Amino acid sequence: MRSIYTCIFYLILPFLFIRLYLRGFKNPDFRKRWSERLAIYHQAHEKNVIFFHAVSVGEVESIFPLVKQLLAQQPELKILITTTTPTGSARVKAVMGDLVQHVYLPYDIPTLVQHFLDHFKPRLAVIVETEIWANLFHLCQKNNIPLVIINARLSQSSYQGYQRIAALTKPALNNVSAIATQTQEDADRFAALMTDKSKVQVIGNIKFDLSVSEEFIAQGKSLRAELFPNRFVWIIASTHKDEEDFFLTLYPELKKQIPELLLLIVPRRMERFSEVKRLCEKNNLHVVMRTSKQACPENTDVYLADTIGELKMLYGAADVAFVGGSMVPVGGHNVLEPAVIGIPVMFGTYMANFKVIADGLLNAEAALQCENQQQIGAAILKLYQQPRYRQELVANGKTFVQQNQGAIVKILTLLKTLT
Repeated sequence: MRSIYTCIFYLILPFLFIRLYLRGFKNPDFRKRWSERLAIYHQAHEKNVIFFHAVSVGEVESIFPLVKQLLAQQPELKILITTTTPTGSARVKAVMGDLVQHVYLPYDIPTLVQHFLDHFKPRLAVIVETEIWANLFHLCQKNNIPLVIINARLSQSSYQGYQRIAALTKPALNNVSAIATQTQEDADRFAALMTDKSKVQVIGNIKFDLSVSEEFIAQGKSLRAELFPNRFVWIIASTHKDEEDFFLTLYPELKKQIPELLLLIVPRRMERFSEVKRLCEKNNLHVVMRTSKQACPENTDVYLADTIGELKMLYGAADVAFVGGSMVPVGGHNVLEPAVIGIPVMFGTYMANFKVIADGLLNAEAALQCENQQQIGAAILKLYQQPRYRQELVANGKTFVQQNQGAIVKILTLLKTLT
């Protein structure tokens, strides 16, 4: 089955590069560093690395505290972080700098993967969440490289999909040394796909162990004081296509009841910045772009964050947060960041990627879930009119996060047993 999978990968390879080229019209970074995707390197790199693969921004952000603690305990370690997206790549460089090496993960073709392994000679491979690459997993085992999946999650729909190609996924997972899952449900699904079920253990979600520097929060408050003082700031974070409409069309009605309301919109993908600006203008809303560095006059309706890597700081500039990817069928994004920073959290119904966390926040009375515009409007009005209620949500959110921390310590212990 892996041979068929490899043949298909070879056949679609030209189309993958065509896709990168087309995406480059909106984000030129997609047209850069293609050689890395073919495991061609034009410079020497350190070898004997611990190799972390985090596909994009969400996974990358989740492992920063883990990698930093690992380096603090063993500063002599050589760390490689791979991603597959330019935005994930940008975050690695911005946050970790020269502390780690970074390249794109090559496509999952045996010759490319083997060249990648020969070039970096990993002593341990760490895959974040649910990235199952049949050839990478096989070649790690063949080259005696322990491989572990951390913060692993497997939804019911993904599990059913992997079951249908069990002839491919079961041998791949049997090459894994250990799987550290977020929940017992995840563990049960992974175990059902494997021969040796003892390799699976529940460790928890490392996203709870995030820490936000007081400096970020202070920068957010400073930005607010400088650019939009005396406004009630509602940040709509990590939005996707068709999602901004929910808020832009609701805004004029809310403005009548919240005269000082300001929408702070942070699109998930940088290639959508211009599109969202046009959408705001189509709705006759006055927009100020983050990169303009201009203050927001009284008639400003939307402050559009056309930058990457500033979300935590911008949360610090807001009164209330709505986390996107949840009003359209994307699966949601990290709702813990605003909770840790100390602002009330709202999200929509599409939270499959964060279901356990979302359910936990709701059970702890630490967040609000909205199904439609009417519920969103009612929720934001209640939060605006009741400052004490906002404070209760914030306090409950911080308690919920603290009660679920500790996964990083357990994962560090696991990694030490494999190196």
